[in-house]
Amino acid sequence: MKKTIAIAGNMGSGKSTLVEFLHRTYNVSPFYEPNDENPYLADFYKDMKRWAFQSQLYFLSNKFRLHQELDRQSGVVALDRTIFEDAEIFATALHQMRKISKRDWDTYQGFYNAILDAIRPPDLMIYLRCSMRTLRHRINIRGRKMEQDIPLAYLKRLDQNYESWIASYTMGEVLVLETDELDYIHDLVHRLDVMERIEAVLPKEIGRPNC
Repeated sequence: MKKTIAIAGNMGSGKSTLVEFLHRTYNVSPFYEPNDENPYLADFYKDMKRWAFQSQLYFLSNKFRLHQELDRQSGVVALDRTIFEDAEIFATALHQMRKISKRDWDTYQGFYNAILDAIRPPDLMIYLRCSMRTLRHRINIRGRKMEQDIPLAYLKRLDQNYESWIASYTMGEVLVLETDELDYIHDLVHRLDVMERIEAVLPKEIGRPNC
């Protein structure tokens, strides 16, 4: 039976790590966000207003293709960030900050709403929540050059948008994991807790863990 697990969360919240964990533990098929392929991203971080619309439209079209590929898969798949986040969190934040004009925003929204009618929402949305201090620490540790100068106000706005979005999300099951102190990679108790919570939602589809 086909099932999709989506991992949502701000930059540095641990999405890719959880996708890899699900892949190793349950042998689900992993799908990662293709950040490095966006040709506008480096320019965007240098001049958000000039490149926001182009960068977000690229993410939206790329994520649409990824969701289409997911819909063709069988079995259980795990996705690192969804198209909903691209639109509801990141593009929305840039529009709120007046980095995307009303004309461009209307064009973006028309494209996004058409996409929503053409894709299947995930069966389980796992939202990774953590404090701003933890997010900034993790961003600094992973050392992606273009992320190091992200304004704190922008990161906070993303976090606020995430909280509003997940509170109103109704397209499927939602599991919220507090990740400030969560270490399911090295801590057995944490690992078992995460596994039990996921298996409680998708008991048959997720399969038996790899021991």
